[in-house]
Amino acid sequence: MNPTNHNEPVEVYAGTAWQAGLLKSLLENAEIEAFLIDEIIGTLNPWWTAPGGAGSVKVVVDPTNYDKAMLIVTEFESNMREE
Repeated sequence: MNPTNHNEPVEVYAGTAWQAGLLKSLLENAEIEAFLIDEIIGTLNPWWTAPGGAGSVKVVVDPTNYDKAMLIVTEFESNMREE
């Protein structure tokens, strides 16, 4: 990691606006500040933000919360596959 960019947000997930919003809520419930990227344009024109429009809305967190966030993301993805 570049020391000059140690505060750059880290992407932990990419999906639909609904999935990203749900995961953001889960992260915030665990006291991890999370933000959505491309929420509007990814919903209106997903092919502009991601190839084929898949994973057009991204969830990002602070790098210091990455490991804790990935535990929640992994469980979230596991639960999404079971449905």
